[in-house]
Amino acid sequence: MSDYRSLEVPEGIAGERVDRGISRLFGLSRTQSAEIAETGGVKLNGNIVGKSDRLVAGGMLEVRLPEPPAPVVINPELVEGMGIIYDDSDIVVIDKPVGVAAHPSMGWTGPTVLGGLAGAGYRISTSGASERSGIVHRLDVGTSGLMVVAKSERAYTALKDAFREREVEKIYHALVQGHPDPSSGTIDAPIDRHPRDDWRFAVVEGGKPSITHYETIEAFAAATLLKVELETGRTHQIRVHMSAMRHPCVGDIAYGADPVLARNLEMGRQWLHAVELAFIHPSSGAKVHFKSEYPADLANALARLAADR
Repeated sequence: MSDYRSLEVPEGIAGERVDRGISRLFGLSRTQSAEIAETGGVKLNGNIVGKSDRLVAGGMLEVRLPEPPAPVVINPELVEGMGIIYDDSDIVVIDKPVGVAAHPSMGWTGPTVLGGLAGAGYRISTSGASERSGIVHRLDVGTSGLMVVAKSERAYTALKDAFREREVEKIYHALVQGHPDPSSGTIDAPIDRHPRDDWRFAVVEGGKPSITHYETIEAFAAATLLKVELETGRTHQIRVHMSAMRHPCVGDIAYGADPVLARNLEMGRQWLHAVELAFIHPSSGAKVHFKSEYPADLANALARLAADR
């Protein structure tokens, strides 16, 4: 059975859309919030309201909450191609291959980092939601490269704080279409859910502050290899910012990449790799720095571009 919750609309969300407001109030996704509103599950001062209506400070809000989802189970499994870069009693740094999610989620049936670590016998911190235990940051399924996972509770707390305070150095290499102008710079543009396609993100007025620094490593005839450093860590941030500049990551069809170029370079995913990760070790206090080489599909695409020059 669904559960109704009632509360007074606080000043802090007055004027916001109904779906965004109840998402913030009840910890639901925007998709869930919109679905509740679209099925008549939200009332304001006794009247049913739609997802795009606006909340009023002091109004009485009634929301029909969905049943809690069944818990997602971490299935131990050996994940092909997932390398262990570093391991101690506090952290494990992995080199994540493409096609692997960070953790289990509803609708995902493929391999996960946590499942791979469990299958290899690693004990991970129990901090965080049960299906995300030990996860302090994530990479997209279609992005390869470095991730750190907390093994101890102390490490989980310290690393979560470090990521939140932007004290972790995260460097990516991205192969983007065309030639960005300027060749190096900073993109400061807010990101939120796409206004029409809830499964992706976009530069949106009023979205979360998002800052990406980039510089050119090498220019080819049809594409440019960039070094990218994130100051913030929004979902799909590099992909969204590069697409907004009209230079999407090669192979990133969801964000406007040319399918012909992707096919010519044999790219079945976005050309994006987390090459460096540096942070203060939660126990020793020393700075640790890790690097990852390009996997075969990304290296092959670069070789093809170089051969065409």
